[in-house]
Amino acid sequence: MNFRKQNRSAEPEINLIPFIDVLLVVLIFLMLTSTWSRLTEINLTLPLAEAEKQKDRPRQIILTVNTQGQYAVNKTPVGDTSVSALTSALARMASKTTTLVISADAQASHQSVINAMEAARRAGLSQITFATQSPESSGS
Repeated sequence: MNFRKQNRSAEPEINLIPFIDVLLVVLIFLMLTSTWSRLTEINLTLPLAEAEKQKDRPRQIILTVNTQGQYAVNKTPVGDTSVSALTSALARMASKTTTLVISADAQASHQSVINAMEAARRAGLSQITFATQSPESSGS
């Protein structure tokens, strides 16, 4: 029989590996059960503009965009719908103080309006405004 006195002054050793394993399992469980919402689609309702009546500008170009993406500069149709054709039509009338008024149909494609803005940039027109319709005159 071994009746030696045991050394009780030695501190117990704490093993952290099982604790870390449990925390990893909890983390994995939380990651798998949490829901990640993704925005796949944003529904937009564009507002009507309530602005005061625009003052007359002596040097303005009115660019009209219809639903088919065809352009007219001051009521003169532009034969081609390309950016370069629209740029040349705008450049003939542009000056430093000219304001471009883009009057796009509500059903016109976004790309048609972006093409009009790009043509205005290429033609050197920096003052651009958009024609809007007030809620009273929309007929709704």
